[in-house]
Amino acid sequence: MTKAPQKVPIDHPGTFIADELKERKWTQADLAYILGMDDTQLNKLIKGKTDITPESAIALGDAFDMPAKFFMHLQNAFDLLKAKKADPGVSKRARLSNYPIRDMIKRGWIEDGDAALLDLQMMRFFGKPRVEDIPFIGDVPILPYAAKKGTPYAGTTPAQYAWLHRVRKIEEYMECPSYSETELRNKLGTIRSHMLDLDDLIHIPTILIKCGVRFVLVEALPGSRIDGVCVWIDDQPVIGMTMRMKRPDNFCFVLRHEIEHVLRKDGREVSFAPVDVLDAENLTKPRPESELLADEAAAEFCVPRTLLDSFLARKGSFITERDILNFAARVQINPAVVVGQIQYRTNNYGLLRKFQTRIQERLLAWKYKDGWGHFAPTGTGL
Repeated sequence: MTKAPQKVPIDHPGTFIADELKERKWTQADLAYILGMDDTQLNKLIKGKTDITPESAIALGDAFDMPAKFFMHLQNAFDLLKAKKADPGVSKRARLSNYPIRDMIKRGWIEDGDAALLDLQMMRFFGKPRVEDIPFIGDVPILPYAAKKGTPYAGTTPAQYAWLHRVRKIEEYMECPSYSETELRNKLGTIRSHMLDLDDLIHIPTILIKCGVRFVLVEALPGSRIDGVCVWIDDQPVIGMTMRMKRPDNFCFVLRHEIEHVLRKDGREVSFAPVDVLDAENLTKPRPESELLADEAAAEFCVPRTLLDSFLARKGSFITERDILNFAARVQINPAVVVGQIQYRTNNYGLLRKFQTRIQERLLAWKYKDGWGHFAPTGTGL
């Protein structure tokens, strides 16, 4: 059996000073005189009753013609050996630090406690047998091929991954019929009709449920920059959204984008499609084909491209509020959605922003939500 390495004892620096005096045949009184130090003060230092300070290290270095750092290193090594051992939970908590642990505790996703309890909570939250099996803590990738640079999943952050699992935790307790692609396609028109009046948006989650698509609202974690995701649990699709941008046009676009992922079965073989951040900055970056196709479907759904092209060609940069209202009535969708599409096409995000009213309050009546002051317990009490 291999023996554990023995700790090498480290003496107080005073022991070295005493040995050096013998080597040089100096008395303590000689060194005290050299240092300009009181004999009693030097005796306490040699016996280890007082410690070396930066000032005394410099003086001893000059006296013995040695670097002052040498004496400070002696003192530091001795102090570290004698120091109280750190709480063993420090290293355990440190390895969890890639995740926004305090925000997860604040939101009630995991329970606060000692390091062992935190480990257990994280394993339960992510459904892993060991902490080392959790991505961003151990070396395991998010998905079997997710570690490959340039894959759609490579940019997923720990905060986004934690948010994704909160969506999955909530959907486990939702009652929902089997998914029907045919039913979902048949209901697209009904879903769009509820985008005309913002007060009707609350009816959309129920329509999705009847099609076998679970719908969950989970407020984003600070700094996570996430709009939505399409998750697959076996053959059951789940749409999770954050309402991060708070605007009607963003909600309608993101919703239809995720519905397209469902219809195309994107991410089904690996349990979820890439986490979506659908803002002006990200929409202009190179993205996977599945994302571009979902963007195209969402844009066409919100405002048909040919009609929007014709409208912009006729109006140019002189677009009035009456123009927006008339065009929105023609395409049968809320004016805010039209404004959002025009802002993106013209790169003029200050255009008629009065239409971009907050929609969160209209959708928080949905039962399956977490955040915004609401907590969705993942149990039978949901």
